[in-house]
Amino acid sequence: MLYYCEYTYVPGTTAQAVRQRFVQQHEAGAHHQDKWRGWYNLAGGGAGFVIIETDDPREVTSILAPYMDLISWDVRAIYENDYNTALAAYRQSS
Repeated sequence: MLYYCEYTYVPGTTAQAVRQRFVQQHEAGAHHQDKWRGWYNLAGGGAGFVIIETDDPREVTSILAPYMDLISWDVRAIYENDYNTALAAYRQSS
């Protein structure tokens, strides 16, 4: 399953604090980077999203929890649509 994990820095959080935490988590082996399918920043900084793939939603929590004092998360389970398959289904149901 894929999880869309939108983030926004908590007011007062600095980019430096996030960078330090990121390195700390990486060095501790806590990122589970094999589960990361994408990582995107929004223009302007302080926000973006990560796509995580796992069959266990508890893994999502364990990956994101170390940042919860710095970052606010909005997590949603997502799935991919195939354009042509959706078009064919929509044509049948119209």
